[in-house]
Amino acid sequence: MTLQHEKDYGTPASASEKKVSLEIDGFNVTVPEGTSVMRAASSIGIDIPRLCATDSLNPFGSCRLCVVQVQGGRGYPASCTTPVYEGMKVVTQNDKLAQVRRGIMELYISDHPLDCLTCSANGNCELQTMAGTVGLRDVRYGYEGRNHLKSDKDRSNPYFTFDPSKCIVCSRCVRACEETQGTFALTIDGRGFDSAISPGQHQDFMDSECVSCGACVQACPTATLMENSVIEHGQADHSIITTCAYCGVGCSFRAEMQGAKLVRMVPDKNGQANHGHSCVKGRFAFGYATHPDRITTPMIRKSISDPWQKVSWEEAINYAASEFKRIQAKYGKDSVGGLTSSRCTNEEAYLVQKLIRAAFGNNNVDTCARVCHSPTGYGLSVTYGTSAGTQTFDSVMQSDAIMVIGVNPTDGHPVFGSLMKKRLRQGAKLIVVDPRDTDLVKSAHIKADYHLKLKPGTNVAIVNALAHVIVTEGLVKEQFVAERCDQESWAKWKAFVSEQRNSPEASESVTGVPAETVREAARLYATVPNGAIYYGLGVTEHSQGSTMVIGIANLAMATGNIGREGVGVNPLRGQNNVQGSCDMGSFPHELPGYRHISDTATRSLFESAWGVKLDPEPGLRIPNMFGAALDGSFKGLYCEGEDIAQSDPDTQHVMAALKSMECVVVQDIFLNETAKFAHVFLPGASFLEKTGTFTNAERRISPVRRVMPPLAGYEDWEVTQLLSNALGYPMNYANTSEVMDEIASLVPTFKGVSFKKIDEKGSIQWPCNDATPEGTPTMHVQGFVRGKGRFMLTEFVPTQERVSSKYPLILTTGRILSQYNVGAQTRRTANTAWHSEDRLEIHPHDAEDRGINDGDWVGIKSRAGETVLHALVSERVQPGVVYTTFHFPESGANVITTDNSDWATNCPEYKVTAVQVTKVNAPSEWQKGFQEFSEQQLSFLENATTG
Repeated sequence: MTLQHEKDYGTPASASEKKVSLEIDGFNVTVPEGTSVMRAASSIGIDIPRLCATDSLNPFGSCRLCVVQVQGGRGYPASCTTPVYEGMKVVTQNDKLAQVRRGIMELYISDHPLDCLTCSANGNCELQTMAGTVGLRDVRYGYEGRNHLKSDKDRSNPYFTFDPSKCIVCSRCVRACEETQGTFALTIDGRGFDSAISPGQHQDFMDSECVSCGACVQACPTATLMENSVIEHGQADHSIITTCAYCGVGCSFRAEMQGAKLVRMVPDKNGQANHGHSCVKGRFAFGYATHPDRITTPMIRKSISDPWQKVSWEEAINYAASEFKRIQAKYGKDSVGGLTSSRCTNEEAYLVQKLIRAAFGNNNVDTCARVCHSPTGYGLSVTYGTSAGTQTFDSVMQSDAIMVIGVNPTDGHPVFGSLMKKRLRQGAKLIVVDPRDTDLVKSAHIKADYHLKLKPGTNVAIVNALAHVIVTEGLVKEQFVAERCDQESWAKWKAFVSEQRNSPEASESVTGVPAETVREAARLYATVPNGAIYYGLGVTEHSQGSTMVIGIANLAMATGNIGREGVGVNPLRGQNNVQGSCDMGSFPHELPGYRHISDTATRSLFESAWGVKLDPEPGLRIPNMFGAALDGSFKGLYCEGEDIAQSDPDTQHVMAALKSMECVVVQDIFLNETAKFAHVFLPGASFLEKTGTFTNAERRISPVRRVMPPLAGYEDWEVTQLLSNALGYPMNYANTSEVMDEIASLVPTFKGVSFKKIDEKGSIQWPCNDATPEGTPTMHVQGFVRGKGRFMLTEFVPTQERVSSKYPLILTTGRILSQYNVGAQTRRTANTAWHSEDRLEIHPHDAEDRGINDGDWVGIKSRAGETVLHALVSERVQPGVVYTTFHFPESGANVITTDNSDWATNCPEYKVTAVQVTKVNAPSEWQKGFQEFSEQQLSFLENATTG
């Protein structure tokens, strides 16, 4: 587990099938045409000295350290930029080359501090290594002349320091920002000796457009850009590969350690989802894992108005089990239930749903996918036969046109967003369907060809209008439809979308999007060789969320954009294991593998494996649990790793339901908003403290490896096992590998999955079974999982949430780059330097009408409630629409969202809430009550007694 920088190989090997044979230092080598001399040499174990070259960036040839001699050639060409040719003879080492390289290195060192022993990069510095490699022993040039040794450090960024005195102007940081991240925040300012790296226009890093992804820090060969954690603690002594626990991209990281102390997270260049890239959250925001707010001792209390009592694990588990038994004896077996976590591993989600079905004896299990991507599960299942995205992330590099609907990947899925931007810079066309101007609409070197800036709540009208153009203008891929799709459903759908009421002209007054813009966007998507659709919560979190997913699936089938690279229907999952928690049977109507609980054969399979009879009736969804709690029939909840009191809509309704329960057991790493209503608190483990797997948005099952001991003593799966045993249903797994083996034995799409295979391959995309033992990167290649693809009618039904004179504006919600979901993790890191509160974006026209200036306190009132936020006057939103994030509990963003939900799945309609906005000078009544309750609960925590 080396901590040295990975070797750099210059220009990546060409994809050309033509081979070229040459000689390097007397050795014969055959490589693809277009390969650089440096990479060809590396392929036979010859490492040419280098500083500016790296295999993740395009060749630059600025450092000149990698010069070689070519027989018959003139001068000393840079091997990183020199392509091979047939019969070429190359010399990489001789006396003259050694002399040239020492001279070059001497010039670098003459303007570089000689503080290696005290430098933070000591032992992991490419400049230091190369000085030794070329045999530099003396520097003839003194420091009397001009130099950069007294340049001021830029410490503005909370995570890394920029020390220009150590910069060799190799441009790797600039190129990483351009080529890998696509932000273009860094430039080289000046010429010759005055050349210097500059963030923005002579700004510090925090004031520039830098998004703190860490690509520049990763690329830097010296200590010029260095993590503050390394400056403070020194170099690590070993590293362990694991998977990020933030968004659904599922980036692979090297956790670099000093014993059990995490020094830094470095993106893994072999990571198949991220290829060595990262974002500010995964790269730097890991401090929450050891934050002082972590609760590491179990606690119990009789009532939420009582102080907490710290107890042993045995007492806490036995108390929770006895309360659940008492409640079921009094109110019936269906009076309790539980929630699995999309932040926990597959193995942990599997065990929680197993506990509920086998130990509680009911199917009252749900997960946060209910409030985010449950319409994806429904919509893709009924049309294609499986509840998952169809492609790899890398597939986007083959796309000719990309349609992005209701998702902001540069903020919510930034590593994939960077990959998409790279493809757009190569020439792919872009269609953005979003009521707001996201970064993809226009940013550095990126501009959407069409922005369908629709009114919130009119998604289905837009997708029908797009389909109308494709069908009526003869843009359907008739052969694909004839061969791959159900003809009866096709005929009905074709007739439906062809109706004039679904035309762009008829829809314009509903959606607000000009008809011609819709027509041109539809033509673009339908006529390019490869068209891909990516979507997110702006699609699913609507009253017609499932209908819209179906509409997207219809579009892809009609245009033949399914079953190969560069196309497909791709839901971008919000949390790290939303896909996995769904795969593991976290919905009340489905057992693991998306098989209905009422199916006798499936149920018998699980009954045999689990040794218990299963209830054939679906259980309660999350909204039903709340309703039953208020009705008095649902009294106990086991909540692992979810914060429903902050994340679910209509907060006051959720809080009332939690208050009415007799036993709420919360298992988490912090005392979150839901835990304030808990009677038992079981300390959880962070992703750094556990072993298992996550499944990302491309169905990639990746390893989560324990890098430090659990602060509370147990991993989450062990706590669930203890609770199950105390309830009387025995679980006796020795490790999570055994749990995965059980999953593989019961879930057909996981049949070939094992920890051993994941270790060998790095990751696996399901389905992985006898038919596809190496996994399945692209779905539906030969046919759909359900057989023939099924077209379904998508009638546009306006939302019940309507604007009025009392509530004239539409509120929609979303995420921001620096914060994550409910903020429990990122709020406990330096990420608050970028976003310390939720603010309300409001268009200048609407702000002027209300006398609101940027930064004013504004009250936002809906039919459900009222809260107060600071205003952010912005043209990113259109007139009549306001926007906010939901990362801070005191903001009360979900106090004002209503209980409207998707017709098929009960996914809440977060994206459409009618509101009024007014200028105010005091917090809302809800916020005052929230503050008082929070202070009371924190007091109970601080004054917790020891039992």
